Amino acid sequence: MGPGRLEGEVAIITGGGRGFGKAIAERFATEGAAVAITQRSSDQLAQTAAAIIASGGEALAVAGDVTDVARVEAVIEEAESRFGRVSLLVNAAGVAGPFGPLWEVAPDDWWRTQEIHVRGTFLFAGAVMRRMVRGGGGRIISLVSNAGTRVSTNDSGYSLAKASQIRLMELAAQEGRPHGVVTFAVHPGTVATELTDLIISSGEAQQWLPNLVAHLDRVRESSDADAGLARCAAMCVELASGNYDALSGRYLEAGWDLDALAKEAKGSSGA
Repeated sequence: MGPGRLEGEVAIITGGGRGFGKAIAERFATEGAAVAITQRSSDQLAQTAAAIIASGGEALAVAGDVTDVARVEAVIEEAESRFGRVSLLVNAAGVAGPFGPLWEVAPDDWWRTQEIHVRGTFLFAGAVMRRMVRGGGGRIISLVSNAGTRVSTNDSGYSLAKASQIRLMELAAQEGRPHGVVTFAVHPGTVATELTDLIISSGEAQQWLPNLVAHLDRVRESSDADAGLARCAAMCVELASGNYDALSGRYLEAGWDLDALAKEAKGSSGA
């Protein structure tokens, strides 16, 4: 792979073996970044890393649980040992559900959703930010959902987790700004992935969220998944490039006009 827009950058991507995380890892590598990908499933990680390397990119697969402090540190240390200082982080690990009203869902399942989305994002962002603050800055992108911007009935665990991620990126942007750390919360859009397949096949989702299941089924049948994944990955490259740091801390959706938003942000700040 030749020089790209992210040449010289080192990125960690959680959930990097499938879905949006995989698409972002592949695109970052195409743009010249060295990528360290992590998730619990080692087989998918190894396949993704091997494909990137076969295409001429630099990739490292490190299996790990985003909720485990020791494993988070191990992933970062392995990435640093292989590639150098981590300058980019993409939090793409995630799960769906549980589905149903508060009094019906299993407490452990509900809390596990918070652990993966909120604790996992916090652990990786915090550990990477410590290094970014010492090393002169960096950029963090968390994949969120518009479910975190509204009341998503019978999907409280996921909705609350995504709302927490959005606010966490706002807080990280404020705290990281004096140190050159920039953050974004990106809703990637509705795309047919393994996660949507799991939702469609879920008996709880069919019972409590039939309209969502029907919508996802239509998306799966009619949309171009590769195009949707590519659209999200392209936005992440734009944000990682440094051209849109004026939008730090913002909630953004794949397909939005970043130039218009940046112009508006600079105008409102008097820049």
